[in-house]
Amino acid sequence: MFTSLLVAQENKTYKNISVYFTAEKKFLVLPVKNGTAKRNFELWVDGVQKRFWDMELAEGKADWYAYMQIDEWKGKSIELRVDKVNTTSKVFDPVQQSDLDTNANEYNESLRAQFHFSPKRGWTNDPNGMVFFKGEYHLFFQHNPYGCEWGNMTWGHAVSKDLVHWKELGEALHPDQFGPVYSGGAVVDSNNTSGLAANGNMPMLMFHTGAKAWGQYLSWTNDGRTFKKMDEKAVVPRINKDNRDPKVIWHEPTKKWVMVFWVERGNDEQHSMQFLTSPDLINWTPTSSFNGGKGDDRYLFECPEFYELTVEGTNEKKWVLTGANSQYAIGTFDGKTFVPTQERLQGQYGRDFYASQTFSDVPDGRRIEIGWWRTNTNNGKMSFNQSMSIPMEHTLIKTPEGIRLSRKPAKELESLRTKTYQQKQLTIKPNAVNPLNSLKVELAEIRFTLEPGTAKEIILNVRGVAIKYNTTAQQLEVDGVKAPAPLTNGKVDVIIFVDKVGFEIFANSGLTFMPVNINLSADENTLSISANGGTAKLLNLFVYELKSIWR
Repeated sequence: MFTSLLVAQENKTYKNISVYFTAEKKFLVLPVKNGTAKRNFELWVDGVQKRFWDMELAEGKADWYAYMQIDEWKGKSIELRVDKVNTTSKVFDPVQQSDLDTNANEYNESLRAQFHFSPKRGWTNDPNGMVFFKGEYHLFFQHNPYGCEWGNMTWGHAVSKDLVHWKELGEALHPDQFGPVYSGGAVVDSNNTSGLAANGNMPMLMFHTGAKAWGQYLSWTNDGRTFKKMDEKAVVPRINKDNRDPKVIWHEPTKKWVMVFWVERGNDEQHSMQFLTSPDLINWTPTSSFNGGKGDDRYLFECPEFYELTVEGTNEKKWVLTGANSQYAIGTFDGKTFVPTQERLQGQYGRDFYASQTFSDVPDGRRIEIGWWRTNTNNGKMSFNQSMSIPMEHTLIKTPEGIRLSRKPAKELESLRTKTYQQKQLTIKPNAVNPLNSLKVELAEIRFTLEPGTAKEIILNVRGVAIKYNTTAQQLEVDGVKAPAPLTNGKVDVIIFVDKVGFEIFANSGLTFMPVNINLSADENTLSISANGGTAKLLNLFVYELKSIWR
C-alpha cells in the first residue's frame, strides 16, 4: 500500500515521454545541467534502437549542450524516448536540431588544459586505439559525450598530423547490444590478412571490450572516418569473470598477430594477462597467461601495453609488459609466451596518471605514449572533464640496476616554443635576491641542471607552487607527491611542463616521470629559485614560453 502511494505521487510529478521528429540537420541538441538527476534516453529509427544513454537533463536553463550526430538518418522519422521528465516540462517541445556545433568559449575555459588534449565536451578517460594511419595519428578515447562524469562509454576520436595539434571528429564507436564500448587498441592491417581491404585501401582494425557481454569485439575503417562493426559475434568471447582492454600487435618472427588483455581469474581477484595469436585478426587462439598481483595489488591490472624495444647503445631487444598503473615487466617473448627477466618495475611516480597506451605503426618506429591524466577539471558549469598527458617517447636504457624504461617529452612539443629565456651558470645562496624575478609564465617548458653543493634543499617556485629537491634523499617533491631523482656525477637534470592543470616533470634521464595534477592560479605567473641550508649551483636554465594548441 505504501509503495503504491509513492508510485502514484511520483506519477503526478514525472512522466515518461516519447517524442517524434524528422531528422533534418546534422545534430540533435541536448541540454545538460551539471549535478541534476539523470534521465534515461533511447533513440529509435525504423523500429530499431540506435542509441541509448543517460544524461543530467536540463529542463530549465542549461549549463551546456551536447550534440548527437543524427545526419545518417536524415529524412527519417526518429522516436526519442525519455524517462521521468517533469509533467510540466517543455524541454523537447520542440526538438532542437542544428547543423552547427556551437558551444561558447570553446577550448578557452578557465580550467581547459592548453597543450594537453581534452574533448570539447563531456568526460574522458583511457586513451584507446592509438595508431598512425593514412598520414595521421589517431587518438580514440573513452568518452561520455553527454555528461562530465564517467558513463555512456563510447570511443571518441581525434586526429593529428604532428602529435600536438588535435582535431576532434566525433564519436567513432557507440554502445550496442554487447554493452558500453570499453578500452582497446588498433592496428593497421597492411597486408590485408583480415580480408577487410576495400578498393585498394588497407583497413585499420580496432578491438574493444563490450562491457555487457565482456567479450572482445572488432571494428574497422578503410578511410579513418567511417567505421563498421563485426556485430554478429565477439572475436574472443568472455574467458573468465571480468576481462577487458585488448591490445593487438604484429609479431614479425612468427608472422602472426598477438592479442593481450586483462583477465580476472579465480575467486581471489588474480590479475592476469591473457595472450592469444591469430593469422587474420579474426580467429584467435589462446596461447598463454601471465599473472600479476591480486586484489589491491594492482601489478598488471587492466589496460595492458605490450611492445618490443632495442636497448639503447646495443643490439639487444627486450619486451615490455605494463598494466594501467604503469608498473612494468621486462622480458622475452617467443610469439606465444612472455617470460620476465625483471618484474614490478616503476618509472612513473606522479598523481593520477593511468591507463596509458602507445601508438602502433609510427613511421619512424618510435614508441610514443599518451596516458589519461586525471585533472581536476570538473568544476561548476564546465562542459568537459579530464585530460590526456603530453606525448612521450619510450626508450630502454641500461642502468646499474638493470634495463629500465625511460620516458622523455616527444620532440614534436618543441613546435610550441615561442619566447626563450636562458640563465647561465649561477650560484644560489640562502636569502639571496631571486634571479628569476623578471620572468612571468603561464604555459611553459622549463629545463635546468643543478649541482646541489652544500644546500639541503633547492626550491623552484613555479606559479605559486614549490617544486622542491631534497639533496639528502635525492628526491623531488611537489604538492605532497614525492619521486626519486638521484644525482648523476653530482648533478640532476629536470624538465618541467607547466599547463593550467598542473605539471609533468621528468628527471634522471627520463627514468623518473612525475605528473602532478594541480589547478594553477590564473593570477600567479611568477618564477623563483632559492636554496636552504647551503649553496647550490644552477648550471643552466632554459624557460620556453609555450603557445596553446587550440589557437
